Amino acid sequence: MQAINQLLYYHFNRRNPQIQQWINNGCAAQLQVFNQLLKTAKNTAWGKMHAYAAIQTVTDFKQQVPLNNYESLYPYIQLMMRGNANVLWPGSTKWFAKSSGTTSKKSKFIPMSRQSMWQCHFKGSSDTMALYCKSVPNTQLYKGKCLVLGGSHRINELNAQARYGDLSAVLMQNIPKVGHYIRTPNTDVSLLENWEEKLARTAEVTIPQNITHFAGVPTWLLVLFERILAQTGKSNLLEVWPNLELYLHGGVSFVPYKAQFEQLIPNKKMHYWETYNASEGFFAMQDAPNRDDMLLMLDHGIFYEFMPLSELGKSPKEAQTLQLNEVQTGVNYALVISSNAGLWRYMIGDTIKFTTLNPFRIQITGRTQQYINAFGEEVIVANADLALSRTCQSLQVKVREYTVAPIYFGEQTNGAHEWLIEFETMPKKLSQFTTLLDQNLQQVNSDYEAKRFNSIAMKLPIVQAVPNGTFYAWLERKGKLGGQHKVPRLANNRGIIEEIKRYL
Repeated sequence: MQAINQLLYYHFNRRNPQIQQWINNGCAAQLQVFNQLLKTAKNTAWGKMHAYAAIQTVTDFKQQVPLNNYESLYPYIQLMMRGNANVLWPGSTKWFAKSSGTTSKKSKFIPMSRQSMWQCHFKGSSDTMALYCKSVPNTQLYKGKCLVLGGSHRINELNAQARYGDLSAVLMQNIPKVGHYIRTPNTDVSLLENWEEKLARTAEVTIPQNITHFAGVPTWLLVLFERILAQTGKSNLLEVWPNLELYLHGGVSFVPYKAQFEQLIPNKKMHYWETYNASEGFFAMQDAPNRDDMLLMLDHGIFYEFMPLSELGKSPKEAQTLQLNEVQTGVNYALVISSNAGLWRYMIGDTIKFTTLNPFRIQITGRTQQYINAFGEEVIVANADLALSRTCQSLQVKVREYTVAPIYFGEQTNGAHEWLIEFETMPKKLSQFTTLLDQNLQQVNSDYEAKRFNSIAMKLPIVQAVPNGTFYAWLERKGKLGGQHKVPRLANNRGIIEEIKRYL
């Protein structure tokens, strides 16, 4: 096993000189990606419609191609799903990643070309491991396996040429051979559609193995790990898997969950690395231990634009975006991508901010549709996560899930925020927790602080502790257990919170 560990270490680590080149020359790398995308797609139906052959600059590109979302690109994606070739990207697209938000019954089918899988998703995964090997040169990661808890959507046929599944299913069907050696459980277990059966089989298969690292959304891994500890009678995961050293996490902010994982894995040498991987592409990865930001991936078939939030709501032709050389640190931007799967000037719905510009590192700050601004408070997910984390740390409290919505002005009362929180360990006094949460949110968001001044515009939040399993039951009822499904943190209306309260 030591020889195999060294071989895989060499396999991943040899990529680091190439990674360093685009890290050091980010803007040049992006321009090269831009030119390659347009050159490749100029003879597609979309490329001809928008005169890609005549585009000379990014400015030309912005003038000739409007901003898009899924709805505006859907007619073209639908043609691709029917087997039409050369629509948004050259050739026929054989794979589509099915994804949907927890608030919508409508599914999205994101095209995944061979280039997007190999030059973006798999290359991004490989580069993540390369940077980890560089940072942890004594790693013993590949003496064991990586437990991957992905989605549960089996592969389905659209027609004789095209198939769809959730992101993890599509990638698993196309994964390089080395990936099959590293990961567990096998495909038969990983793609089980029955979530309860999948958890039971995953626990059964992985408990006897030497698991050295794992990957998946924190919420669902916690469910699995609780079952494993109950099944084995162990008090922490190191008693089950003593060689654990790395958790690759993403999908939701890790801030509210870190304390729980540190209790499950009582080892200060355990590494927690964040990745930013979505159906639309692999966008960013942590590049060193103990960082709370990620390196934007600039050489992986994605050309980025960054929209100031003040531009949201403007028409697709009027809204302005910035290039990489125009961004500033500490400013929230909506992320816009053009990809080697044919997503052109596509708003993916995430907001980010830059933490450094040399190299270009980012943090995910929320979703363009997940915020609360009912009273001018402009609270985003990153604010709520940080305030909640500080409160939990101060009071030695742990939270499983939460969601927040506004309470609107009444005839005799001011507005407020309502928090539904599923606690793992309850605070001694919920009133004390509420007051401290409010204070912490004021510290991280000056707009919220201004609206809370003397309770003139907003009164103290209302925090309701909900029974264990409340959010699980809500997701189960909506058919959204496991994988990348997650509870929306913030909403600017009361639709979600009222749905969840029906389970109380």
